[in-house]
Amino acid sequence: MTKTLTALAITCSLKPSPAESSSDLLGSQILDALADHDVTGSLVRAVDHVISPGVEADMGGDDEWPTLRQRVLAADILVFVTPTWMGQHSSVAQRVLERLDAELAETDEQGRPILFDKVAIAAVVGNEDGAHHIAAILFQGLNDVGFTIPAQGSVYWNGEAMQTVDYKDLSKTPEKVAQATSTAARNAAHLARTLSESGYPAE
Repeated sequence: MTKTLTALAITCSLKPSPAESSSDLLGSQILDALADHDVTGSLVRAVDHVISPGVEADMGGDDEWPTLRQRVLAADILVFVTPTWMGQHSSVAQRVLERLDAELAETDEQGRPILFDKVAIAAVVGNEDGAHHIAAILFQGLNDVGFTIPAQGSVYWNGEAMQTVDYKDLSKTPEKVAQATSTAARNAAHLARTLSESGYPAE
C-alpha cells in the first residue's frame, strides 16, 4: 500500500489575509498537484503569524514560530513560496529562512540533522526578473539545514515587468507553469517516499 505523505506550503506574501495572494494561489496549485501523488497538504501564510527575528527555535514572548516549526517537522515535503520584490525574495521569506537556521543544531535519535529525509520545493512569483536567482538562494539555504531538493524542483511565474497583472489575475494557468508544477510535485513525492522508506545513513 502506498504511504500517504504530508506537505506544508509556507507562503511568504507581504499581504496579510484576507487579501488575495498570488503566492497562496501558486502554493495551493502545487499542493493540488502533490495530492495526485497521495500527498496531503496544508498551507500557511507566514505574514499572518508573529515570527520574531532571530535564529533560535523559540525566541520567547509572542513568537509563533515554535507552532509553525512543529508543522514543518511533521511534514515530509516543504513547499516554500515567495513573491519577488526588487529582484529578491520577500523579507518574510528571509525571516522564515533565518528561523530554519536553528535546525542546524538539532539532531534526531540517530544523530542526524533533524531535517534529513525531508524534501523541499521552491516557488517564486512576481512581475520582474529574479526567479532563478531566488530559487538558488532558497535551495542553498534549505539544503544547508537538511532538506533534499528534487530534480526540477522549482516552479515560477514572471509577469511582464512594471505591469499590474499578477499571477492571481490570469484567466488560466500558463502551460509552462502547469508543466513545471506537475514535474516538481511528481519528483518531490517520489523523492520523499524514497527517503521515508530508506533515509540517509547515520554517521
